[in-house]
Amino acid sequence: MSNADVITLPKLLSKLPMVFANLPGIVKGSKYGKLSDTTRPLGLGLAIQTATEMNPNGVALMYQDTQLTYRQFNAWANRIADYLSSIGLKKGDTIAVDIENRPELLATVTGAAKIGVCSALINTSQRGKVLVHSFNLVKPKAAVIGEELVEAINEVRDQLDLASDRFYSFADRDTLEDVGQVADGYKNLAEVIRDCSSENPEQASKIFLNDPLFYIYTSGTTGLPKAVVFNNGRWEKAYGAFGFAAVRLTKDDRMYSTLPFYHATGMVISWASCIAQGAGLVLARKFSASRFWEDVRKYECTAFAYVGELCRYLHEQPAKPNDKDNKVHVIVGNGLRPSIWKEFKARFGIERVVELYASSEGNVAFTNIFNFDNTVGFSPVSYAIVKYDKEKEEPVRGKDGFMIKVGKGEPGLLIGEITDKTPFDGYTDKAKTEKSILRNVFAKGDAYFDTGDMMRDIGFKHAQFVDRLGDTFRWKGENVSTTEVEQILDGANGVVETVVYGVEIPNTNGRAGMAEIRLDTEDFENFDYKGLCAYLQRELPPYAIPVFLRIANHPMETTGTFKHQKNKLKEEKYDLNAHSDPVYVLLPGESCYQRLTPEIQQGIDGGKYRF
Repeated sequence: MSNADVITLPKLLSKLPMVFANLPGIVKGSKYGKLSDTTRPLGLGLAIQTATEMNPNGVALMYQDTQLTYRQFNAWANRIADYLSSIGLKKGDTIAVDIENRPELLATVTGAAKIGVCSALINTSQRGKVLVHSFNLVKPKAAVIGEELVEAINEVRDQLDLASDRFYSFADRDTLEDVGQVADGYKNLAEVIRDCSSENPEQASKIFLNDPLFYIYTSGTTGLPKAVVFNNGRWEKAYGAFGFAAVRLTKDDRMYSTLPFYHATGMVISWASCIAQGAGLVLARKFSASRFWEDVRKYECTAFAYVGELCRYLHEQPAKPNDKDNKVHVIVGNGLRPSIWKEFKARFGIERVVELYASSEGNVAFTNIFNFDNTVGFSPVSYAIVKYDKEKEEPVRGKDGFMIKVGKGEPGLLIGEITDKTPFDGYTDKAKTEKSILRNVFAKGDAYFDTGDMMRDIGFKHAQFVDRLGDTFRWKGENVSTTEVEQILDGANGVVETVVYGVEIPNTNGRAGMAEIRLDTEDFENFDYKGLCAYLQRELPPYAIPVFLRIANHPMETTGTFKHQKNKLKEEKYDLNAHSDPVYVLLPGESCYQRLTPEIQQGIDGGKYRF
């Protein structure tokens, strides 16, 4: 870490003019962060109604050729809410929602939120038994499926725990203009809501701090995805923190978002930033590096949401004379690499980067309110960064039995204190919830949430993200569970034993998946790699399929407690000079693994292949 990364008092003082200019919003946002009144009505549904009153004819949502005002969007969500109520759904119930980025997704979630129904935001890339697990885990009372995902649902529908008459679908079109046709076995939600009430439901004013809003699925350390409860109070805090204090849009701003809305960065951060000020959200179905800036100009966007991988892809595009020909003045997201941070801002003429750190399940968050470079920003809540022993995979405790905070500039494990104002809502599985809690940290009886992330204290309650610990790694903007991938690999024909881990590829964000596998044959060259690829493509989302396979013709190394020795594997990664095991690689655009050669390795390390 360079001295330039440390936040000093002169640096902090240099930001005072900006702070004073935006003080009302910052103060307002900070008040939202301290919400603890369990009797105050709040949440997504009420916020949409407030935005509608504030800016009824302003643009709420743009998607392809569709443009909706707040009045139109609110009325649509109300009809969905009225219909869901009519079939008996009530506060505390859950619906499964599996729709790609399009207006129908947001309208469904808002309609459900208005009557206190929790939306389980299914990851749209899930297939097979992972999809079955995610669906059944939350015990939905109904399901709303986009036409584009009906095939994936139908493949496993006989394994889903839901009555056949409770499956609804939206045609893959502008269903406000044309309800279209849906697949057999599904009710057309666009059609059945046509005669429902467009008025704000009474239930919307009876949603409170602890009422569930949606489930977001996160890959943890125990295999299959965990459903994290995201309640209305937590949404309200993000609405205040980003909408008023950090991003600070106006009703004339438009934010472009290509992020998947089954993740909190899209569904919560980018959208709430718009709703708070009655600004417009411009939604894209998929990310396209070549089309990104064309869309930004076409829709006259003044902001966009990102993850680090997105920024890297944009940065890798050939420079153009009109790179600065855009109206974007602020971007919000996480994972912008320090190596491109300043250059990225300068190239595209971006004034502010609202980098953030948060997790779907966590109780501690950081936001770059003051527009410093290379930091996830400031956190107002009680947290600590403590010394961590990577070999033992646990925090270091002193002679007194308590944990030890790191010094300024040192990396350590980030933990968030669990209090009434910063609760840890946990998972659907109580055992998994308890496993994430550290007790007797600095005093007997205290409790902290274990984020599993390494951070560096850079002063004045600011931090830098360092690395993710444990049995997950991040690739393509997604958390990958090593245990889940190991379980799938273990089920492949001819595979005897596996260990999965993430490895760094130069000039990429996150870590690519790599698996050391032991086969039931020594003739690894004639192993059925095509069959393995086909199997993995059926059972795993694309981002979770290992990029590298290391073929072990020997017993795998384990610790004294029979855990696989991953640290050495991570260090050796796919480097043919570091070990003698054969390595196979799934190159971008290829459908199957091929033997890694020194020439291909040199190409990977030199950036020839775009992962």
